[in-house]
Amino acid sequence: MPLVSFQLDGRPHLGKLFGDHVVDLAALGPQMPSTVIDFLAAGSSALTAFQALEDAGLPHVMLRDLHLLPPVPNPEKYLGIGLNYRDHASEAAKAGLQAPSSQLWFNKQVSCIVGPFDGVVKPAVSQQLDYEVELAVVIGRRCRNVSSAAARGVIGGYMVANDVSARDWQFRSATLTLGKSFDTHGPTGPWLTLEHEIDDPHTLDIRMFVNGEQRQSSNTRHMIHNIFDQISYLSTVMTLKPGDILATGTPAGVGMASDPPRFLSIGDVMRAEISGIGFIENIVVADENAERSAD
Repeated sequence: MPLVSFQLDGRPHLGKLFGDHVVDLAALGPQMPSTVIDFLAAGSSALTAFQALEDAGLPHVMLRDLHLLPPVPNPEKYLGIGLNYRDHASEAAKAGLQAPSSQLWFNKQVSCIVGPFDGVVKPAVSQQLDYEVELAVVIGRRCRNVSSAAARGVIGGYMVANDVSARDWQFRSATLTLGKSFDTHGPTGPWLTLEHEIDDPHTLDIRMFVNGEQRQSSNTRHMIHNIFDQISYLSTVMTLKPGDILATGTPAGVGMASDPPRFLSIGDVMRAEISGIGFIENIVVADENAERSAD
């Protein structure tokens, strides 16, 4: 059962999903972590208590009545890999972007993160807003120099992510970071599906719909660099910590690669879904803070 982050009485809570309702982890006592990062950092003690939690006789809240929060709103790192599906690399090559010879990583600044059903702002300064459905991996324990063979053991869970990209800003800098990091351009969720609940993360169907029209459709088996190789590669350079988010790439069908390009407009609804995990749905909204502010 997934780990759900939600808002209740003005405060964030963690809960366990049972079909159409959620049981607050506070039912297990004040010792239970109140954030996903703390839950992951607590290790086997929190996981064992979570797995043993049943909903019989415990107060619960209906899922439809909850405002879901991003599972990990404040990770230390949010990293994305570029051109990691074969078909997306092919469509990018047609647009003049050559496939890298090694893993191509960029930062999404963590201030971009929003919830699974929150609005995504179309910046007034961008005319090329694009979508990218991705499987997001959340690191479960601190690690460094992890082998590919051991990498699954450091994963905490999985989410759906939409790597919203302002293309006209993305290509202004070789690092890609600015075009990937506008506020609200990191919707994730709908919850954290714990690692043991997914038999094989490389057999998941992945799709993106815009206004009900399917734009992307693939399977995670088509990654160029699989998840375990990604973790090994990154952990050679840096210490990965509980809550760090890795966006593992997007398949073909992005708006930039269409002929002509099909960028997002205000009012468009993006639905990103991955089998076994769920879906997130975000509407594109106007930029109400277009004027420069000192706030």
